[in-house]
Amino acid sequence: MRPPQDNDVFHAIAHPARRAILTTLRLGERSAGELAAPFEMTFGAVSQHLRVLEASALVDVRRDGRQRLYRLRPQPLREVVSWIDEFEQYFDQRLDALGEYLDAKHTTTRPPPTEDE
Repeated sequence: MRPPQDNDVFHAIAHPARRAILTTLRLGERSAGELAAPFEMTFGAVSQHLRVLEASALVDVRRDGRQRLYRLRPQPLREVVSWIDEFEQYFDQRLDALGEYLDAKHTTTRPPPTEDE
């Protein structure tokens, strides 16, 4: 297995803080300070997460005076969706098998209760 690289989309979305940042950016462009506010981590740590997202091309960054403004670029997530789609048939088969098992288990008839019961 190869080590994760900063420009790897899968590596970028692996961390919950980066996923939260992407979710926030769905609402529109935000400054680094706005993105860092909800986290209980240093600004430097959030800045590092933003660099990973930028390296993986999931965010665009532009300067506006002293601020750095971040914007979501969802196109690279298509790679993730494509990879997940490869497993759709597998999961459909597994879910169908589970459904058949549960149907069989719950439709078996029980013998009628005896008078002692």
